[in-house]
Amino acid sequence: MTAKPRTQIFIKFVLLCGLLVGYFGYLAYEYDVATGGVAALLTWSFFVLCTPVADAGFLLDFPLRLLFGIRMVVSEIAVWIVALGLNAVTLLYGPSYYKTTILTELLHKIITIPFPYWGVIVLSGLGTFLSIRFGDELMDVIHHRDRLFFHSHHFKHELILFAFFLLVLFGYYEIISSIGIDAALK
Repeated sequence: MTAKPRTQIFIKFVLLCGLLVGYFGYLAYEYDVATGGVAALLTWSFFVLCTPVADAGFLLDFPLRLLFGIRMVVSEIAVWIVALGLNAVTLLYGPSYYKTTILTELLHKIITIPFPYWGVIVLSGLGTFLSIRFGDELMDVIHHRDRLFFHSHHFKHELILFAFFLLVLFGYYEIISSIGIDAALK
């Protein structure tokens, strides 16, 4: 017997939240509760701002879409606003928090050196919102909300978007390797 899809999604959401809480617990043990909390949030914001898929935002986007019908692009915009605001506040009031982990140090470097590092954020944003758009369209098709769109366009539009997404991913990995970020993570 398998669980209902909503139950499976809820279980996965709880497991991902447990992972985040466990990471916070580890950082709180290593440093202190305040430093661990800020470092965990900065790590989350790294995955939001510096990866070209909606991974950190996926903690909220997909469950909100399934449970409440909120389009993933709307919740992802909110996720990006929170991540950018968190980094702005941390840069202004506590830049030393960036010295806690390898990812937070890398995030600090990406945020504070515009060229060429902001290219990582731009390409990550493009990739994230393209992947979210695919997710929203897939959910529309599954729920039969937008069948006429897919029949009338014969997937040409989606193929163009998918090709653009692949170009964004290629550009992202090229910029990561050209500025040496991939070596910093090894």
